[in-house]
Amino acid sequence: MSDGQRAGDATEYPGVGRVLVVIPTYNEAENIRHTTAAVRGAVPQVDLLVVDDNSPDGTGAIADELASTDRHIHALHRAGKQGLGAAYVAGFGWAKEHEYDAVVEMDADGSHSPQELSRLLDALREADVVLGSRYVSGGTVVNWPLRRLALSRGGNLYTRLALGMPIRDATGGYRAYRLPALEKMEIDSVASQGYCFQVDLAWRAHRQGLRVAEVPITFADRERGASKMSSAIMREALWRVTVWGTRARLDSVRRALRSPGR
Repeated sequence: MSDGQRAGDATEYPGVGRVLVVIPTYNEAENIRHTTAAVRGAVPQVDLLVVDDNSPDGTGAIADELASTDRHIHALHRAGKQGLGAAYVAGFGWAKEHEYDAVVEMDADGSHSPQELSRLLDALREADVVLGSRYVSGGTVVNWPLRRLALSRGGNLYTRLALGMPIRDATGGYRAYRLPALEKMEIDSVASQGYCFQVDLAWRAHRQGLRVAEVPITFADRERGASKMSSAIMREALWRVTVWGTRARLDSVRRALRSPGR
């Protein structure tokens, strides 16, 4: 397939256009068949791109098999485990190259319900970025231990206060973007990983003045496979949010000092 050639058989989602669901994977052999089948069944208009980081458990080979039997499914292989953020940036680049109008982030582990995908896409008709939110009215989390739920809620509260950003769930990974919005957010310069990547993109969207909407979702903890969450990921997020918030406040003070009449 040549550069710029349209991929797959995706039809336009009404009011949004051609949509690519990007699913990063690392050791998700137990989940990827079920997840892709569920997406295909729920919203058959969209295409899927599995971005695999050379999974030792053979996830990449399964993705190739799925792609060989369904023109709506594609596989992108990377040399090794380079992190969630880099996988998404690669997927977004692939979407731009193949002329999609919008992209969706979705986990491979079944925590994001494909049945709720149409809710995100419907909201994207009037927005540039749509965040699937666990912490707005109607959103919920299923089967998480209390400690992890408290950490997630606390992290989002800290993010909201530190950045002055009116987003209830900045760390969630189920979201949709219009391609022009991603270009304005300059995603090629994103260095964040883990769920800090999600905060980074939400922060960029907010600072660019893009139309950001939150819609309620149900987040269910994975049933199969191992979580990729770690204390290092959480430390990165805390440090980066603190730095971003401090810089934003200093920039605000500098602008105030330079304003006329002072």
